[in-house]
Amino acid sequence: MKGFRQKLRQFSAEQLDLPKDITLNLPRITLIGNYQIYIENHQGIIKFTDQYLQLRVQQKNLKIVGENLIIKTILPDEILVEGIIKEVRYLD
Repeated sequence: MKGFRQKLRQFSAEQLDLPKDITLNLPRITLIGNYQIYIENHQGIIKFTDQYLQLRVQQKNLKIVGENLIIKTILPDEILVEGIIKEVRYLD
């Protein structure tokens, strides 16, 4: 049933030209230079240090590596991180 709902949402998003990040609950990642990253639609923090952040996003994990990372703002599905960001990558 979950697969059907996902396909229905994707079909609806394509046919109605709706933003996929909203209809499919995909993460929206905004990187400002290499000093700030804003992530919407995350599903929780897995690990955080001043050099590493791992978040759960739509059936995957997002890894952020950097220096002097700090969480400036955290909300139930949004997070703002500042520091020197060196790498942003999805983990399988």
